[in-house]
Amino acid sequence: MNEALERIGELLTILFMAIALGMDAFSLGIGVGVNGVRRRDVLRIVMTVSFFHILMPVLGILTGHYVGELLGYLTKFVSGGLLLLLGGHMIYSSLKSGANQFINYRSWPGIFLFSLSVSVDSFSVGVSLGMFHSELLLTVLTFGLFGGLMSLFGLALGRGVSRSLGDYGEAVGGSILFAFGLMFIF
Repeated sequence: MNEALERIGELLTILFMAIALGMDAFSLGIGVGVNGVRRRDVLRIVMTVSFFHILMPVLGILTGHYVGELLGYLTKFVSGGLLLLLGGHMIYSSLKSGANQFINYRSWPGIFLFSLSVSVDSFSVGVSLGMFHSELLLTVLTFGLFGGLMSLFGLALGRGVSRSLGDYGEAVGGSILFAFGLMFIF
């Protein structure tokens, strides 16, 4: 009976960790979705976020405790900096309608930056997972599933809100991403 309770506790811990890590993808998905994301782009974003939510903890596990502590401190600056860059560019391009786009979140590099920014905190979690006696494959696959689902829900919610915001959607979305970037850093 104790073993069954331990197993349930371990699964609940994995589930709560996956939801917590997926909240970034949800929140930032709203910011990107406000710009009116096409369905094909939603699928690419969700798949890429899922991939990074699997990859980053695995990299954290492989990297080890010492490097994890060193980079663990820097992850909030890297993640926040990427979000500031994406959000600032979205605000800039919404104000300058004829401006050249430097970052297009619908392009693969833009999707890559978005996915990396919402998944970089999974790296630090991955370092601690090496000491956590769980099934690592189940854990990282759960992280990937919830990261993708949470980004899908965020993109859908943002997309729905964008219809009521009209032309100001990109500025609002950029402001959300920018605010989250500041929150990550400070």
